Amino acid sequence: MFTCRLSRWRSGATCKPWQSVGFLPCLWKRCQPLSRKGITTTVGQGQQAGAQEKQVLEDLEMPLSRRESESLFQEQPETGNQYLEDALLRSYLKAHLPPKVLEEVNQDLERFGNRLLTQIRPLGWECELNPPVFRQYDAWGQRVDQIVTCLAWRKMKEIAAEEGLIAEAYERRYSNWSCLHQAVKLYLFSSFSGGFNCPLAMTDGAAKVIESLGIPGSLKKSFDHLTSRDPKKFWTSGQWMTERRGGSDVANGTETVARKQPDGTYRLYGFKWFTSAADSDVTLTLARIVDSEGHVKQGSSGLSLFFLKVRDEEGKLNSIQVQRLKDKLGTRQMATAELWLDGAKAELISAEGRGVASISNMLNITRIHNVIGAVASMRRMISLSREYARKRVAFGKLLKDHPLHMQTVARMEVQVRGAFLLLMETVRLLGLAETNMASEQDQLLLRLLVPVAKLYTGKQASAVAVEAMESFGGQGYMEDTGLPVILRDTLVLSIWEGTTNILSLDVLRSLTKSQGQAMAVFFSTVQKKLELASSCAKLEPAVKRTRDAISSLARFTQAAGAKAALTMELAARDFSYSLARVYAGTLLIEHAARPGASPTDISAAQRWCHQELCPAATELENSSYEAEEALLDSELVYEGSPAHSSRL
Repeated sequence: MFTCRLSRWRSGATCKPWQSVGFLPCLWKRCQPLSRKGITTTVGQGQQAGAQEKQVLEDLEMPLSRRESESLFQEQPETGNQYLEDALLRSYLKAHLPPKVLEEVNQDLERFGNRLLTQIRPLGWECELNPPVFRQYDAWGQRVDQIVTCLAWRKMKEIAAEEGLIAEAYERRYSNWSCLHQAVKLYLFSSFSGGFNCPLAMTDGAAKVIESLGIPGSLKKSFDHLTSRDPKKFWTSGQWMTERRGGSDVANGTETVARKQPDGTYRLYGFKWFTSAADSDVTLTLARIVDSEGHVKQGSSGLSLFFLKVRDEEGKLNSIQVQRLKDKLGTRQMATAELWLDGAKAELISAEGRGVASISNMLNITRIHNVIGAVASMRRMISLSREYARKRVAFGKLLKDHPLHMQTVARMEVQVRGAFLLLMETVRLLGLAETNMASEQDQLLLRLLVPVAKLYTGKQASAVAVEAMESFGGQGYMEDTGLPVILRDTLVLSIWEGTTNILSLDVLRSLTKSQGQAMAVFFSTVQKKLELASSCAKLEPAVKRTRDAISSLARFTQAAGAKAALTMELAARDFSYSLARVYAGTLLIEHAARPGASPTDISAAQRWCHQELCPAATELENSSYEAEEALLDSELVYEGSPAHSSRL
């Protein structure tokens, strides 16, 4: 949402934002005179835009005394239906979906795009204005541990159900394309959701785990709630994995224990350090089962997966105490809490000691949701920046008429295009896997691309958000515009669901586990796509650069494989970046080579492939991955510190 906070513009105002949802889309306009002049165009209004641009320039040339005294010269960038304005998305769907599916999906997405503008966007901003509040005690001193969320947040939950943002993937109305339909709706929803995309990610992950277990009878009702389109029945799920010693290292960081009860259920005892969407209805969590002698098994083989309801039938917490809400940099719309499990009743849903293996499906889903959020935030920032350039006048002309400014925005556009196609390819493969239509090669490629896409787009999103904010000048730094909200919420995407380094090591594990087959599939898939595009003369330079990068990548894997394990660990991040850049470049080339491709498609492919596609090979040549370099890294980091002095 790009708007202003009314309370900051009108000192002493008594109107509370949550009391009137309808005024929110008009906040910016109500902070300015209704009679102001300027450009209020959207994409596709070329002639009108030209006339309005001329009027802006004429106003600037008018003597100050003749201008409207309260007229402002920085107007809000207005975007329209996000689906209709996303040319890349529409062209991708047209190229890949079967005609009948395309017709129905197109109608649904256009309708949804209108709902985003009229209803969801203002609700999202209200969620930002009214973050959750923790009420630990009632007026009489009784501990209640209540997390109070705003009406808009609860309305988002209803909308998520009505739109089938989870259900769509499990109903499979369009077979393998249902997964892509769901992902596109989440992509459009994400930037307007007021943070509600996060609980949806965990809900989707929980549903996937239950489905992968065959939907046991004891979980059938819960699965139906998680995948319901009925707002009155729809549940959201948490994902309580992180503990005080944890983070990504759940194998060594999980201290929570589970004690078996006579009725076959378990009671959980432990402290959960980060629990996102703590107001959810149910959750999945890991714990160590206490044996008959009171001992627990350490390591990942000692972890089991449990399902629990957050509240009982009377609405009371399930032997859970809320310690506090986290004070976060971003995603403030969502309640993230520290929770103490003091005998919480839970159901064991994995085989004993197979908890980590059982959450692998969930991690795939939540990481793909992370990619969706990253690409969506980039698209939103660029859309706003693009529209602002059509209205903002500097040095006598509109920003869009300054070549350097447009070069900067174009470079961001190329980044989001590569990220978008990488997302769509990953989701396409997931759709095949979920409908048992994926080949062994498809499954190997999916396993590789999920961590690659997550780690790369997470870093991309942060860089693009910062660059896009700068394109607004000082306005980009103002809280009232809503741009800082997007930036803050974007920064977490390189941390959630595994940091960049953790996922880079996961990429290496996927290659090791497949005994090199995943890498072979990667190479062959890229080569096939490039071969199909090689007949397009305008794409020849991009095809050649990508083929050269593939050759460099092949030489790197061979050379690094002959060295010590430390070499590959040091190269893990650059190697993962290389995979992402090569594959995204290949997808851009493939998209630009299709019949009816636009000059913009060709330009994006060419520009993407002009960057360093295989940084891992370059760094290997520079001996950046040797043991001596690793020692120098430590020296550089700790020079002058007490730890460094003590070693000397």
